Amino acid sequence: MRRARTVAGLLVLALSIAYLVRVVDGAALRETGHALAASPAWLALALGCYAISFWLRAWTWTRMLPGLSRGQSWAALHVSLLGNHVLPLRLGEVLRVTSVLRRTPLRTGPVAATTLTLRLVDLFSVAVLALVAVPGLAADLLGPWAWALAIALAIAVVPAAFWARGLAARPDSGVRLPALTILGTAFVAWALEATLAWQVAHAAGVDLDYSEAIAVTAVAVAAQTVAVTPAGIGSYEAAGTAALAALGVPAATAFAIALATHAVKTAYSLVAGAIALFLPAPGYWGRWRLARTLPPRPEPWPVAADAPVLAVIPVFNEQDVVGDVVRRLPPTVGGRPVRCLVVDDGSADHSAARAAAAGATVITHDRNRGLGAAVRTALREATALHPAAVVYLDADGEYAPEDLPAVVAPVLAGDADYVVGSRFAGRIEHMRPHRRLGNQVLTRWVRWMTRRRDLTDGQSGYRAFSPRAAAEAEIVHDYNYAQVLTLDLLGRGFRYLRKVVPAVHRELNADRRAAAA
Repeated sequence: MRRARTVAGLLVLALSIAYLVRVVDGAALRETGHALAASPAWLALALGCYAISFWLRAWTWTRMLPGLSRGQSWAALHVSLLGNHVLPLRLGEVLRVTSVLRRTPLRTGPVAATTLTLRLVDLFSVAVLALVAVPGLAADLLGPWAWALAIALAIAVVPAAFWARGLAARPDSGVRLPALTILGTAFVAWALEATLAWQVAHAAGVDLDYSEAIAVTAVAVAAQTVAVTPAGIGSYEAAGTAALAALGVPAATAFAIALATHAVKTAYSLVAGAIALFLPAPGYWGRWRLARTLPPRPEPWPVAADAPVLAVIPVFNEQDVVGDVVRRLPPTVGGRPVRCLVVDDGSADHSAARAAAAGATVITHDRNRGLGAAVRTALREATALHPAAVVYLDADGEYAPEDLPAVVAPVLAGDADYVVGSRFAGRIEHMRPHRRLGNQVLTRWVRWMTRRRDLTDGQSGYRAFSPRAAAEAEIVHDYNYAQVLTLDLLGRGFRYLRKVVPAVHRELNADRRAAAA
């Protein structure tokens, strides 16, 4: 069905464009375009009125749904407007609801009910304006179908109104139904939108009354409700041209006015809609960066005087080095004992046995679950032991265990909740170019997302946590923890510190180690 709709929409669009190319009066269209370009101030004023009409609609929606901010209401309306101008079959209407649901904690029922009510009131007010702004115009165009359409829209409004009223009656719904406000602002918004057609007509040399501009706008918009093509291309121009011609405007000039008005509206929808996809934050696709203002720092948990520092080491098939890493850990830090907890992530070698022989407490996964899962287990088990701090380091020897005091010192002093050791802030004697490039690219990405210029190693495998940070850290991916862990803790307000750790991987410094031996 989706493919059939797409093909039908493209076919109608192609036929409409082919027809317009055949019948358009190029001279009249050029004259109208030149006239608009010659009076930019008046065009800007008309566009301002058009924008205010959407501000009014956004304000009305927030009156119905107090939990909806005016910024997100404005964004949803313009995302929907953009969708209707680039998608066929008025599919942009759905985006009005999804924009709010994606960007706010509001529930589907109230958002859908208020959206439907407002949209039906919009259509009802358009039908009324088409009938009364210029009496007889709609009847001349549609005959008896004009009143039939108005009555059908009025009937459609009733169940939506009762639905919204039922929601408003529930104490927990958060929905209001100020009927006079909703209806009044709908009429005012459409009247303001008509300013655009009125200004374009005057630029084209047509002395159109404002009431006539309202009627023409109402007729053209009403025709778009059944549009198949994106932006209602073809149906808007046909209805607008017919309405203007019925008012005595020559057909060529009428078409130029309708086309120019629609073009200006489309340009507005593309610009404002594109902005609304990202602003205000969070955007339609969610946040891409942490907020500029983060929550206040959580109160630190009390720490016992004899609480240990827990060094946690996830390991997978590192039997040759894990024992050495455990043995090289300092026995005490700042007067506190250092205990080692190794999480064996389903190793197929003797990693667990050699870690235990070196003095570590070992927890074993029944199968390989991934580094993220191993770190999650390590933090959970370490927190249960009521530590003064938790330090994570890789099992492969890339980071010197002797540097643990430098990494954990800011946490023990209360200056930080989360410390990331950086290889790039120190001196790296050797690193393969593709690894260095990959690390730097990912680090720049994390730095941009977190807004932290002092983050110099987003992939670091040496990190320290306060007890509360270790307990509240969320690792949502079984095979990755580095980026999401930093985003999670910073997003919660934990204080972050970058610490220099110049030790490098034993394999990256093989030449130095060989020379020392």
